[in-house]
Amino acid sequence: MGKSLVYKILERNLLSGNLTDGSEISVKVNQTLTQDSTGTMVYLQLAAMDIQEIQTELSVAYIDHNTLQAGFENADDHEFIKTCAAKYGIIYSKPGNGICHQLHLERFAKPGQVLIGSDSHTPTCGGIGTLSIGAGGLDVAVAMAKSYYFFKMPKVMNIELVGSLQSWVSAKDVILYILKRLSVKGGVGFIIEYSGEGIRNLSATDRATITNMGAELGATTSIFPSDEITKDFLTKQGRSQDFVPLTADSDAHYDEKMQINLDEITSMCAMPHSPDHVKAIRDIEVTKIDQVAIGSCTNSSYTDLMKVARILEGKKVHPDVSLVVSPGSSSILKMMSDNGALGTLIHAGARILEAACGPCIGMGQAPKSKAISLRTFNRNFEGRCGTKDASVFLVSPETAACSAITGFITDPSLYGEKPVIEIPKQYHVSNHYFIYPSEHRADHEIVMGPNIKPFPVNEPLASTMTGKILLKTKDNVTTDDIIPSHAALLPFRSNIPELSKHCFGTIANDFHIVAKKYNGGFIIGGENYGQGSSREHAALVPLYLGIKVVIAKSFARIHKANLINAGILPLTFVNKKDYLCLDELDDLRISEVLSGLKNHKGITLYNKTKEILIPLQFTGSERDAAILAAGGYLNYAKQSNF
Repeated sequence: MGKSLVYKILERNLLSGNLTDGSEISVKVNQTLTQDSTGTMVYLQLAAMDIQEIQTELSVAYIDHNTLQAGFENADDHEFIKTCAAKYGIIYSKPGNGICHQLHLERFAKPGQVLIGSDSHTPTCGGIGTLSIGAGGLDVAVAMAKSYYFFKMPKVMNIELVGSLQSWVSAKDVILYILKRLSVKGGVGFIIEYSGEGIRNLSATDRATITNMGAELGATTSIFPSDEITKDFLTKQGRSQDFVPLTADSDAHYDEKMQINLDEITSMCAMPHSPDHVKAIRDIEVTKIDQVAIGSCTNSSYTDLMKVARILEGKKVHPDVSLVVSPGSSSILKMMSDNGALGTLIHAGARILEAACGPCIGMGQAPKSKAISLRTFNRNFEGRCGTKDASVFLVSPETAACSAITGFITDPSLYGEKPVIEIPKQYHVSNHYFIYPSEHRADHEIVMGPNIKPFPVNEPLASTMTGKILLKTKDNVTTDDIIPSHAALLPFRSNIPELSKHCFGTIANDFHIVAKKYNGGFIIGGENYGQGSSREHAALVPLYLGIKVVIAKSFARIHKANLINAGILPLTFVNKKDYLCLDELDDLRISEVLSGLKNHKGITLYNKTKEILIPLQFTGSERDAAILAAGGYLNYAKQSNF
């Protein structure tokens, strides 16, 4: 039986464990990336480990999320990260350079290497054959300190692409179609590996769009082979030496297989408020729009934005529509400035934003009340755009551009002849926004502004845990629900006490008050609890508020890992129907917690209010159990010396 591409890369980088489904493994980490929304915590944790320099081949600290500087807080975070980068030997990407995933794809990612990033869309670099995994900040800090990463070996799902895309249909439509078929839970427990004759018609950035939104499927990561298309992309980025051909064996083993005929896909749209609420645009009723936002780490490549410019050439943005465009990198922005495409966008009436995440994470461009916002982004959770009662639809750049002109959600296939965009002979390459570490780092001091507060450190796990149910949630609660992400709160990513006032702000306005009143307690969750962003704030803020245990029907992968790293016990129901037996403010008790974890026994919950027993289970490794017993990964790391 042959080997999959995933198996080959993991086998090459394996440090411990067996590459069998469900086994805990550790792999050598070649590269890491952080961004400023999560980076402050990563570097506070790195400093707490008392290391002198990083052990990875390359690590990059990007500033791309909190770039609006309405006060001192964001600028202070940037300076803190910049000084940490200088001290530890990390490349620093200045504000305005671009979005971490697009930049890393352009400048640093290498086929066959392992990349860990403190952002859930790190799998973007799987578009060029890099095994790229989004992880919690503490996992990334440890990866930098010791160059390894522990995780449970996922299954591998092969998605074979056959045929070719119809005119006006793009890679964004492909991943939306896959989301429609699999749902936001369809990739949980899997790495998705793409193959088939259809991939020959997808550029490197097309592939990156598809792997980017594998995060919305819940997949550990997604990856394409490294082939002639990869080689062409790297060569035009001035990195031909980084190319390595990588593909699966013809008789490779996969745990699951799916075949998708690209010929059958039409222009798609994710309806509010979930990336898997997908319909074909031709099946959507006439919908007037107020805003169009083009960019994000999903669709801000040179070819994506050139398509938009060609569609808008000689046209005018509809009077009732605000069109904003965010280039993925400073290099893309310069190329479009040089070739006149930037002027075309401006002449049509588009607003040009800096090369940053911006509207995707609610950092500016919040739409008006009850607005219809059409976006080329990857998430459309309720309130994520900064306006709670707005409705966000996810579409391709082609659909977005055509709709900006008509003022309605428009099927681009009805618009006319699709513009043909040639991939340039050479991409612009500049290092002017990067600050590379010097050889003399011992004297560098880390600068911390007044808004930067220490991250909370837990105590060792108690054998008996008691408390009230402070909140009971429904299915598919996101990390945006647990700790909202928008312009008003992003400046406080380094200030857990201030953020705690907004915990579960989309669900319950007074959660922090209730948590303090009862001195912490339990949270009850539904299916896929903690989906979405990798931000560990969704674990650190509840920790600060005294949350001891989260009991759910199921957990999203990264959030569960973040809870364990924070020392919060994640448990699941043995019988999911028992979810109905628990209500807010019920008094709960769990006894013999430590022995239950250590001996892999079931854990029994006693609901004192209703006088019933409920069987629970912990699905984690012995190492996870040891981390929880220590009170979190930082405590465990100090005790074990890795």
